Amino acid sequence: MTDRQRGGDASEPDDRKPQSDEARSAFTPPLGVPLPPPPEDEHPTSEFALPNGVAEPETEPEERSAFAPPRGRGVPAGVQGPPVHPAFTPPYGMPLISLTKETPWQDRMRTMLRMPLAERPVPERMEKQEEEEPALPVPRILDLTLRIGELLLAGGEGAEDVEAAMFGVAHAYGLARCEPTVTFTLLSVSYQPSLVEDPVTASRTVRRRGTDYTRLSAVFRLVHDITTQGLTLEEAYRRLAEIRRNRHPYPSWALTAAAGLLAGGASLLVGGGIVVFLAAAAGAMLGDRLAWLASGRGLPEFYQFVAAAMPPAAMGVALSAGQQYVHVQASAVITGGLFALLPGRALVAGVQDGLTGFYITAAARLLEVVYLVVGIVCGVLVVLYGGVHIGGGTLNPEAVLQRQERPVIQIVAAMLLVAAFAVLLQQERHTVLAATLNGAVAWTVYGALADTAGLDPVPATAIAAGLVGLFGQLMSRYWYTSALPYVTAAIGPLLPGSAMYFALLNFAKNELNTGIASLTKAAALALAIAIGVNLGSEMARLFLKVPGEAALRRAAKRTRGF
Repeated sequence: MTDRQRGGDASEPDDRKPQSDEARSAFTPPLGVPLPPPPEDEHPTSEFALPNGVAEPETEPEERSAFAPPRGRGVPAGVQGPPVHPAFTPPYGMPLISLTKETPWQDRMRTMLRMPLAERPVPERMEKQEEEEPALPVPRILDLTLRIGELLLAGGEGAEDVEAAMFGVAHAYGLARCEPTVTFTLLSVSYQPSLVEDPVTASRTVRRRGTDYTRLSAVFRLVHDITTQGLTLEEAYRRLAEIRRNRHPYPSWALTAAAGLLAGGASLLVGGGIVVFLAAAAGAMLGDRLAWLASGRGLPEFYQFVAAAMPPAAMGVALSAGQQYVHVQASAVITGGLFALLPGRALVAGVQDGLTGFYITAAARLLEVVYLVVGIVCGVLVVLYGGVHIGGGTLNPEAVLQRQERPVIQIVAAMLLVAAFAVLLQQERHTVLAATLNGAVAWTVYGALADTAGLDPVPATAIAAGLVGLFGQLMSRYWYTSALPYVTAAIGPLLPGSAMYFALLNFAKNELNTGIASLTKAAALALAIAIGVNLGSEMARLFLKVPGEAALRRAAKRTRGF
């Protein structure tokens, strides 16, 4: 029999052959059980298929990048997307913060700096600019960013505002993945185009510092125009060069006269008369000229403060020695001279940096304040020690504490002090009046709380300084400029000049315990001023329009207590 015949025999039906259990499939229904109906489709039903009664979606959601703005529940108006169940997080993350250009750039840039890098909005670039300049000039953008940050930091601006300005400039020119870093003497900015490319980092050292709030306001306006109007790099460099070339708004003789008026107004504020006013003004102007001379010789700032503190103290000792001829309050002369020298600007900036998380910069600023105060102490103590122990002067520490309530004269003196302080800070002329009114309000509130209501001077000073910070921040946002011109000069009447002089005089008389107690009080008043100004500035945000959903301002992780 051939193989074909065998194959044919094997293919014949074998009903006649008995079948064993192994020849049957385990899935075959037994005899007598009807077979199930065949499935409608050829493919079996998937366990991921929608159950009966649930309608399929009309369109499938398109695949989108994880960095794209989310759509669905809670998205900004005008953006549509698939509905998301309110009990679950949207599949593409929470909605991004909408940052509009109607708000001040300080708020917009602070909000973006506190966002994770992957969540920051992509910079808006015009099509015309992309066609003309497809490749970003990264080195020039970083150089412009550092130069603007240098002017702001050298002018006394807080580290947070400097960092926000640098980020705003870089972001406006298309550098999205940009991270600025600000310390007391060093600025750096790093840009990484993508995760697979090498970063580009540039740095700049701040070696010279000066007080020119006119230049500071001009830089703020430049940053505002860059972030809102889209200035080209050439226009920005041209305006920056003009800002650096501009001369100071006041000549040197006006600054010397302002120093004298500041000291004279402070002497009236603490109870002096016309003779004390003239003596304090003469001593302060002489000290200012000595400080200019020391600066021209290249001496450090410490010795400049030592030289500036000696003439007012000498004038007060001379008046105390001639009490038998002219009866005046000699202590008010020295107190007025101290008002003109106390570094209130650096103190407020240092405490503000510490409260906002820039601890290295804050420590450096506060150390600078300590050095300057020690220089003032050395200059005054040398003169007081000679007047008390060598000349037999009759300086009375208790005379400093004898406050005289002269509301009208004191308010006028406070306004004169603030106006002179504004001139010394090289402020723009149209800001002097606003700062003067702000200082007058602060002194009025302080006098009402401390003298009329009998409140302790420390909380009264903090409340008055809080109003200064609040009004200064509101005015700065209205004019799109820095808050320092409206704040720094306005805190002049609140500076602890009397407590400082009381402490130094007790040190000169070898009464260390009383001197340390008064010095502690002066430090408490100074901290109250700084914290009050910062708190008032933060409260101003309650009255400002914030960008989009950024009303709940995200705090840095380091401030959350973890």
